[in-house]
Amino acid sequence: MRFLRPAVLLFGLALAGCQTNDLAEPPVPLGDFALGHNIVVTTNMQKVAISRDATPEDWEKSLEKAIDDRFGRYDGEKLYNIGISIDAFALAPPGVPLVLSPKSALGITVTVWDDAAQKKLNVEGKQIIVMEKMSGETVVGSGLTKSAAEQMETLSYNAAKAVEGWLVENPEWFGLPPKAVVGAPAPTSFAKPPAPAAVPVPAVTE
Repeated sequence: MRFLRPAVLLFGLALAGCQTNDLAEPPVPLGDFALGHNIVVTTNMQKVAISRDATPEDWEKSLEKAIDDRFGRYDGEKLYNIGISIDAFALAPPGVPLVLSPKSALGITVTVWDDAAQKKLNVEGKQIIVMEKMSGETVVGSGLTKSAAEQMETLSYNAAKAVEGWLVENPEWFGLPPKAVVGAPAPTSFAKPPAPAAVPVPAVTE
């Protein structure tokens, strides 16, 4: 089954926006996580009709580097393998400013494995869509301000960051306690009620 209709991807009904580059900052906690295999495949990759060209090899290289840059910062005691399938992409071509300004987008499916146990941690692949951050450059279409390689670098950075955010939402995979359910009532302990006092029975006299 196809990942998404090209038009849905192009107009970005799901959005994970880019933030300022945070790779120089300490990584968010991920317990015992250390990056094992980092595999990106493009077997079923689709190009949205309104898009610049990009080779599968260039996409694999770009996204693998982004994953290495982000997850290579972790030095936990267990190896976890990240497998990513690139499903669809759009690299905005030059358009007419303020009239036709398509944005770049990338759709991926992610699977995480416990390397030692050879066990998949998510039963179904996690689908993620990322787009460019709105800025003075992208509001008129990044096709006017960026090369295809720069667009791919931005999308790969955003995708790796989105994957990290998803892993943070599943701390139990990495030896951390599960996240508390928002809105769940706090556990309450109830004392066992005391046994009723014995009532003396008056003696019966004849």
